[in-house]
Amino acid sequence: MPSAGAAGPSVLIASPEISPYAKTGGLADVLGALPGALRALGVDVSLVMPAYRAVRRGGFALEDTGIAFRVPVSDRQVEGRVLTARTADGVPVFFIANDAYFDRDYLYGTPEGDYTDNAERFTFFSRAILEVARRYPPQLLQANDWESALAVAFLKTQPERYPELASTKTVMTIHNLGYQGSFWALDWHLLNLDRRFFAPDCLEAVGRINFLKGGVARADAITTVSPTYAEEIKTSEQGFGLEGLFQKRAERLFGILNGVDYRTWDPRTDPHLRRQFTASDLRGKQACKADLQASLGLKPGAQTPVLGMVTRLSTQKGIDLIETALDRLLALGCQFALLGSGDRKWQDSFGALPARYPGLVGVIVGFDDVLAHRLIAGADALLMPSRYEPGGLTHLYGMEYGTVPLVRATGGLKDTVDEYDPSSGRGTGFVFQEYTAEAFLAAVERALAVYRSPRWLAVMRNAMAADFSWERSARAYLDVYRRLAS
Repeated sequence: MPSAGAAGPSVLIASPEISPYAKTGGLADVLGALPGALRALGVDVSLVMPAYRAVRRGGFALEDTGIAFRVPVSDRQVEGRVLTARTADGVPVFFIANDAYFDRDYLYGTPEGDYTDNAERFTFFSRAILEVARRYPPQLLQANDWESALAVAFLKTQPERYPELASTKTVMTIHNLGYQGSFWALDWHLLNLDRRFFAPDCLEAVGRINFLKGGVARADAITTVSPTYAEEIKTSEQGFGLEGLFQKRAERLFGILNGVDYRTWDPRTDPHLRRQFTASDLRGKQACKADLQASLGLKPGAQTPVLGMVTRLSTQKGIDLIETALDRLLALGCQFALLGSGDRKWQDSFGALPARYPGLVGVIVGFDDVLAHRLIAGADALLMPSRYEPGGLTHLYGMEYGTVPLVRATGGLKDTVDEYDPSSGRGTGFVFQEYTAEAFLAAVERALAVYRSPRWLAVMRNAMAADFSWERSARAYLDVYRRLAS
């Protein structure tokens, strides 16, 4: 289903999740916005993802393409079919339907852990991506994260299976290297690949099958979601065992910042807010703060600083720092508001905090998109004390709403937040370096000193003036595409 009249290269982008169809995090937001920005630049872009239960029952206008296929998974030929729809931007989306694999309550696993057959599910998905591609051969195939990485590996290691794609170039995009799709070697039979590819230069890592490594090792270009993260993953501290591969392939590695879909994240028009507002008239933000305090059981108080988080509950996100620092944080006169889900340990411990700190801490365990908008709009500052952060989107949303980011200098956070300088009036937030509760609290204290002065308004407006539109990011991707397609 190529787009008529497109002047740019043709690109099929594969992702395990795409907003608004199915979402667990920022990956879905990226794939919900980037394709439209690419299309506006003339790229003939289409998408492919699994037809999860959330897709099939989500009220989307799906059509059956009539395409049915069989792909090898272990010693079986597994059937699938292809549904389709178009995004609000007019981008075609192909959905891979197989109810045994995708008709489930969750995308990758339950709160108790990952599905035990994920290796099989996403082997099938990666083969299915290539079935779509061979029917509408693109100039470029872009895979996102480990769940679609095998599509690159299959195409490059078994070109005889896919003669229609002989000239197709490949891009492997990494949103979070902490998740690589690592499975025990006994799953090798699922892949139907020659055993020689179970090797350190392809799909083997520490004796296990590594889906992401297979894509990284064979892709024509590798992108990740910020320039700083592209450098960090070449180090032993953040390479998660693949740093040597990234060093070897450094000339093909590009860091491209994520953007913000300002149609969805705009305080002037956001329908989820108690009251909309602008940088020149912030009275609505005070109404949003009062609404947030009321909805989370926090004591009312326009002058009490509310520090918020909308996050996955994992140590990557600095949750352990918050736990360590919370008593001292509250002693500084703050309130703390959190919305998130993730590891059961953190869900249980943070879910118990409102009872321990009534009126000072509000926690919602789970994910609610409407509440995410209200929390981001109503908080005074947004905390992202991440251990590592490839790109990060939540703090960019916060900046648009005048919710000042307080972040650790890592990955995309380092690339997008400048420490506020009271002497010059420049800067968009507050930044700390060392991953310690002390460094985090020192940044909080700097922020509170400004919050309790007239200068806070300047920080808010600096943040609201920052521009992280997707057009800039899309042009950077287009440069990579053109380099490969030329």
